Amino acid sequence: MSTKKNTAKRSRREFLKTAGIVSAGMTGMLATAPAVHAVGSDVIRVGLVGCGGRGGGAVVQALNTEGPTKLVALADAFENKARTLLPRLKENFPNDVDPNPFVLGGLDGYKHAIDAVGPGGVILLATAPAFRPLHVEYAVNKGVHVFMEKSFGVDAPGVRRIMNAGKLALVKNLKIVGGLMSRHNVPLQRAIEQLHAGMIGERISCWAYRMHGPVGLGPRRADESVLAHQIRNYSNFTWLNGSFLLDWLIHNLDVCCWAKGTLPVSAQGMGGRQVRTEKDQLFDHYAVEYTFADGTRLFAQGRHQAETWGSFQSTIHGTSGCAVIGEGITHPRIFKGHNPDVAHLLWEYKDSPPKDQYQIEHDVLFDAIRNDKPVNEADRCCEAAMIGILGRMASETGRVVTWDEAMNSTTELAPGLDTLTLDSPAPVMPDENGNYPIAMPGVTKI
Repeated sequence: MSTKKNTAKRSRREFLKTAGIVSAGMTGMLATAPAVHAVGSDVIRVGLVGCGGRGGGAVVQALNTEGPTKLVALADAFENKARTLLPRLKENFPNDVDPNPFVLGGLDGYKHAIDAVGPGGVILLATAPAFRPLHVEYAVNKGVHVFMEKSFGVDAPGVRRIMNAGKLALVKNLKIVGGLMSRHNVPLQRAIEQLHAGMIGERISCWAYRMHGPVGLGPRRADESVLAHQIRNYSNFTWLNGSFLLDWLIHNLDVCCWAKGTLPVSAQGMGGRQVRTEKDQLFDHYAVEYTFADGTRLFAQGRHQAETWGSFQSTIHGTSGCAVIGEGITHPRIFKGHNPDVAHLLWEYKDSPPKDQYQIEHDVLFDAIRNDKPVNEADRCCEAAMIGILGRMASETGRVVTWDEAMNSTTELAPGLDTLTLDSPAPVMPDENGNYPIAMPGVTKI
């Protein structure tokens, strides 16, 4: 197998800094599955859909994998973002970018990018989460391997589309890896192994935190439609990102359930806009109590308010100890007792510094393609998304919502996404004062 000769390879961190980009988952049929990449060549064709911070990071990792790659297409709702990214990629990866790649704009650009990559290639999907299901579905139908950033849909119908695409990917021998980078974090993997081996006894409670300052909202530009404004600020609109709880806490929600070893069966919670005045849909605080089948709990707290206590981690309590792990914790530790005091340290990661977890995601994907290894993270990613969706539904309605209710929900936050164009009205419109509808516990329905 060929290895890369490009001496200009750059890390994701280095590239993002230089580029100025801000970062804010049958048997019989398998016998006839297609080749895993282009026949007669070990060059893997790559396309990128979504050229913001997440996309810029993902394409760096993809081009830094072992073996020859060729970036052949870039697409973004806003074509100028793709055109701005392209010269930086050419400068830093001169041997891995096609001399004349497709550069595409509009909400249908993803189709042309996937078509340009072709069967056996890889598409990197890093747009607003609302669009992930239709992009994944189209890629799998076209025989293209997928890297999909989180989150993986914003509602149950969208998540089910990805689950179905994942099943089809198995039939077609296609590989799918999702952007739950914590799952590829080696120190965290070792910590979870210790928890599952019983180091702190039975896991009896889990806590997921993401508490920090306010999430900003960019101004609507003079020449910009309401829809374009919302897409450019997708973190602020529920139909696009599925809520702060889903899109910003997904990793630590997933880590807690990974540590527990199971998924919740129900949730109840609360949330609202206590101090936020920006003209968007964001709750500025969430608190959700998830219940597991054995009666133990996962508690999630999400807040983005100025001058408040901050925390970014997962904490796991067992019958004899506790662990501080998860996104935001670079050095996971396990302790005797329930106070994470260094004097009671039981375990910490002491091996050599691991490879970057973001790079590992792509290494896993491209190695699976080149060596025909079974990799399909679609179900795992969809489960992580549904944890957040379940919590959002419970908080925004004020109800106890079961996992099955949430998973079987037919409510779409933005019906008709497949036919949406930049000239369409936004799925959610402001009133005459520029204010958007906000979920109201006790009023909003699931």
